[in-house]
Amino acid sequence: MSAGSYARTLEEHRRLAVLTHLADAPGHASNADILYDVVNGVGIATSRDGLAASLTWLAEGGLTVLEERGVILVATATARGLDVARGRARHPGVKRPAPAA
Repeated sequence: MSAGSYARTLEEHRRLAVLTHLADAPGHASNADILYDVVNGVGIATSRDGLAASLTWLAEGGLTVLEERGVILVATATARGLDVARGRARHPGVKRPAPAA
């Protein structure tokens, strides 16, 4: 696997991890600090800058809405984002979730 291919795969997994967490979070929302811990906690090494880039990408794609609440950045999944997280829809650049066992 080339370095570019690995980076692309890692980014697709990072985006799915964010959407999956938001799908299960109360109100389908979470702040960036929690998302940082969640993504790193599932073994997807990421920096805060990398997470911020992913959150911006997801918002630009209509999968989340970002809101600044003071110094806190909050991401909320849209209906489309929930569909992608649950495997009911596909979106280029987001890893498709594995089927439930």
